[in-house]
Amino acid sequence: MHHIMSIIGARPQFVKAAVVSRLIRSEAWRDRFSETLVHTGQHYDENMSAVFFREMRIPEPDINLGVGGGSHGSMTGRMLEGLERLILERKPDLVLVYGDTNSTLAGALAASKLLVPVAHVEAGLRSFNKRMPEEQNRILADRLSTWLLCPTETAVRNLSREGVEDTGPGAAPTADSPRVANVGDVMYDASLFYRSIAAERPAEDRALRRLGIDGPFHLLTLHRAENSDDRGRLASILSALGSSGKSILFPLHPRTRKMLEAFGLTVPGNVRVIEPVGFLDMLDLERECEGVITDSGGVQKEAFFFGKPCVTLRDQTEWTETVESGWNRVVRAEPRAILSALSAPIPSGSRPELYGSGDAGERILAELDH
Repeated sequence: MHHIMSIIGARPQFVKAAVVSRLIRSEAWRDRFSETLVHTGQHYDENMSAVFFREMRIPEPDINLGVGGGSHGSMTGRMLEGLERLILERKPDLVLVYGDTNSTLAGALAASKLLVPVAHVEAGLRSFNKRMPEEQNRILADRLSTWLLCPTETAVRNLSREGVEDTGPGAAPTADSPRVANVGDVMYDASLFYRSIAAERPAEDRALRRLGIDGPFHLLTLHRAENSDDRGRLASILSALGSSGKSILFPLHPRTRKMLEAFGLTVPGNVRVIEPVGFLDMLDLERECEGVITDSGGVQKEAFFFGKPCVTLRDQTEWTETVESGWNRVVRAEPRAILSALSAPIPSGSRPELYGSGDAGERILAELDH
């Protein structure tokens, strides 16, 4: 039996990890794998209570290191210390990390220095902007990993261009000769699983009914530092949205609320601000909206999963396939580009199958079952 230590630190990582963690505990896999689920505490979320785990059907963490707040360096250093101690105590056969957070990097570093193999889910993603902490984290995690579990063929090609080639399915992988595999996207698995749960809720519990939404709307999310911490960019985005003629619903991230107040900026009248919503409510809103406006990587993909055109308020995106397919437009914070994208027609034809068939979790465990 293989003992996996899974490292997570932010709520999106809980959703991704739940795909694999549920499978590990399933009848099909429980004889081959066991898991220690570790929450670093990177993102403290008061909504992440027992109710959250029960409603989302997510296994609760076995250990919470409680490392939150502080600079990137101090946070990562404290995580590294705590994870090293846990790895020495629990002696996992491999450490599984997700995505591109400081928790991802700390988990990969702690394991590799103790010569414990690392598996990286969402390997090979690149924005080609090393000013982003996420880009730094994902590149370093990839370099330390024995299993590079990619969500798309684009990610596989990115690694190949960097000189990282696959050992092949028959060879025993190592950090110097890793296994590179396109397993599909665990977020697509999660989207399929949770949209069915969201649809089971009584009508009075659904987001549109509770919020009193009875007309067409666009859904806006905005939280990345490149936008929220730059007064000029934030003002340009708000100005464009205000002149768009669209009805826009805006679950306001605490970070963005703080910066709006600090900069003395006002949200336009056609943009309705609401409190942040949970994941199931977010899926409801994504399913019912006309289109999505975001700077979130995950929301870009969810828009694609639901067949909603997306306007991305960033200088680049890791999810280049959504742009190439015509369903996503990257507009920076440029008002003219934002308005043009919002008025563009919805792409015709069926959406390509970019992110697998909804079986990424099974394929991940099959790769690790060596």
